[in-house]
Amino acid sequence: MMISEPREVFVWTWLPGEVEPVVAGRIVAEGTRYDFAYGRSYLARENAIPLYLPELPLQTGVQAPFGPLDMANCLRDGLPDRWGRRVIINRLTGRKGADAADVEFSDLVYMLESGSDRIGALDFQASATEYVARGGGTATLDDLAEFAGNVEAGKPVPAQLAQAILHGSSIGGARPKALLDDDGRKLIVKFSASNDVISMVKAEFIAMRLAARIGVNVAPVELVQALGKDALIVERFDRVPSARGWTRRAMVSALTILGESEMSAHHLSYGELADQIRARFTRPKESLRELFLRLVLNILVGNTDDHARNHAAFWDGDMLTLTPAYDIAPQVRATHEANQAMIIANGDRRARLETCLNAAEKFLLRDSEARDMIIHVVDVICRDWMDICDEARLPDVERRAFAGRQFFNAYAFEGFRPVPTLE
Repeated sequence: MMISEPREVFVWTWLPGEVEPVVAGRIVAEGTRYDFAYGRSYLARENAIPLYLPELPLQTGVQAPFGPLDMANCLRDGLPDRWGRRVIINRLTGRKGADAADVEFSDLVYMLESGSDRIGALDFQASATEYVARGGGTATLDDLAEFAGNVEAGKPVPAQLAQAILHGSSIGGARPKALLDDDGRKLIVKFSASNDVISMVKAEFIAMRLAARIGVNVAPVELVQALGKDALIVERFDRVPSARGWTRRAMVSALTILGESEMSAHHLSYGELADQIRARFTRPKESLRELFLRLVLNILVGNTDDHARNHAAFWDGDMLTLTPAYDIAPQVRATHEANQAMIIANGDRRARLETCLNAAEKFLLRDSEARDMIIHVVDVICRDWMDICDEARLPDVERRAFAGRQFFNAYAFEGFRPVPTLE
């Protein structure tokens, strides 16, 4: 199947408090680079806000991406990630599994072929004058589980699920997931994968529920069954109901905030993000404490996938505000030692509580304050471990497998204190 490669895509956005989108501007392909220009109608709006600063200030003319970037990061944040791209390739080409590994389209194709209910307040359209939402078909949880399983296994997807497929192709991440509207709520559903060697869905549920008990601002979650398998339901925080309909909250990733590309993100640090929080965030002191809590939690639950796209902030056109935490997902542990995806302090990314203490100053914390916060997280996990495992209906054999490996791995406590027992 031949897919035409567009040369331009129009960016539409939901302005703060609005329930209908307006066209903001146009992305144009210039070789391997994607330039952006605001539309005159958008610049003329009294309530117009820049899509993000400093990347795309409200000004006339073409704006090229900064430095080594090939597209403004705030626009790239709206693109589908590995899972969404896999869904689109499957739908457009019919290629399945490993046969689709060498298929790749331009970013503009992924923009126009993914669903419109994407994370944040942007969408991408072929027209500057007519907005046509893609996706949003009716599907049950079991339907979505069937779709995710078929795509993952490289099997044909039933035609009646085409709209549901499109609806869920806009969200990021690498694991099977879909979008669901249910009883006045906007939800993300994460499914078990066939190659999971641990119960990833239950592990994430436990970590997210522990986060809430600790006092972390975290997205609400539920554990359900779909086609006899575990599925995690995460309530979206970028959608807000109003009397006139749903509004959308603009968001940017920490990768965008730090101005880096995916290819060079490995050197990014919590300290750099803390610097941005002090300079550009609402409630900076509280946000720094919140980020420190999240860092400690990530280490204690074995979430080493804390890269810069797994941190985000709301954008109101002027200031940033830390979003609720999401994707706190314990990872498979092959060895005793582990590193966080982002550097913690002084070039050190080792997943140890002692490393967190060394970073305390960056979070405007005294050593004693940082220690008290770490002890609080440890104590709450010890206190609530069995209760949350009961919520997850986690069998005893898996509890024992998780404890001391994903959760409370001994490596995390080296140089800090003896390892507490989870029981």
